[in-house]
Amino acid sequence: LGTMELNGPEMVRSAIQSAISLGYKRIDCAPVYFNEEHIGDALQNEFKSGTIQRQDLFLTSKLASPFHKRDLVEPALLKTLSDLRVDYLDLFLIHWPVAFYPVPIDMSVRGWPDDAVDDSDGGKNIDPSVTVKETWMAMEELVDKGLVRNIGVSNFPVALLHELLADCKIKPSVNQVEIHPYLQQRKLIDYCKARGVHVQAYSALGTAGYKEPGEPSVLDDPVLSDIASKRGMSVAQLCLAWSMQRGCSVVAKSASPKRQKENLLLEIDQPQLSEAEMKHIEELDRGYRFFRPEDWWGSMAMAVFD
Repeated sequence: LGTMELNGPEMVRSAIQSAISLGYKRIDCAPVYFNEEHIGDALQNEFKSGTIQRQDLFLTSKLASPFHKRDLVEPALLKTLSDLRVDYLDLFLIHWPVAFYPVPIDMSVRGWPDDAVDDSDGGKNIDPSVTVKETWMAMEELVDKGLVRNIGVSNFPVALLHELLADCKIKPSVNQVEIHPYLQQRKLIDYCKARGVHVQAYSALGTAGYKEPGEPSVLDDPVLSDIASKRGMSVAQLCLAWSMQRGCSVVAKSASPKRQKENLLLEIDQPQLSEAEMKHIEELDRGYRFFRPEDWWGSMAMAVFD
């Protein structure tokens, strides 16, 4: 279950409650979604009611960019653990391979008082002195201390992932990246498979709630609509099935119990698309990103995507 854009305690509580009641076991979080304290409260309700136990849940969160310096990685994790009201994570990811200048961490309050943790100020807050290796060494220490079970990365292109894999004690278990029919990332997926790094797709439906006016709509694509119609499924279900057939797991956000159930049943049944259907979808690739660092970070976005 993805949790981006689950806003406010009531929406979060309802989404978490319905997802867990349906059988969801994986929940994907991040400090910059500004809802981890609400997720923590919702999870505690489920633990106390006996609906699920902590050990049966796979909980993921991410390291925000202001905390990439080695001495800040653990405090940032402890803040997330406090907000989520748990004592370990199953997976901790470097959210973006770019460091910002530090912002204060206030452990006396849950949540974040403002958006400073996610504010690059048009790239002015990017700290070019922090290396991925420095951050990764601190991530490895979290595993050694038992604070996280697995570590990984997010939004890492091949070049940065290759550099990280060349000199690490613990290999990243996951690379979570934007993948949908308009951004298929074939070379990245092939590289990750060759190096034993699992690929997890976010924005698998083209982020309908995030995209700006005038941007293309994956869910309204005529080719996808035609294939989905012939199969008796929605375009959203088709996109999820396509990603899973390519060997990727999927982070899909929904607050709707109906859509949560559809997504979960699809993951369980995993319908197989034909070779011709996969080929038709492959032809839709246009290298289109809905999440574009160059829009946020100015010229410093060159540190991530070309």
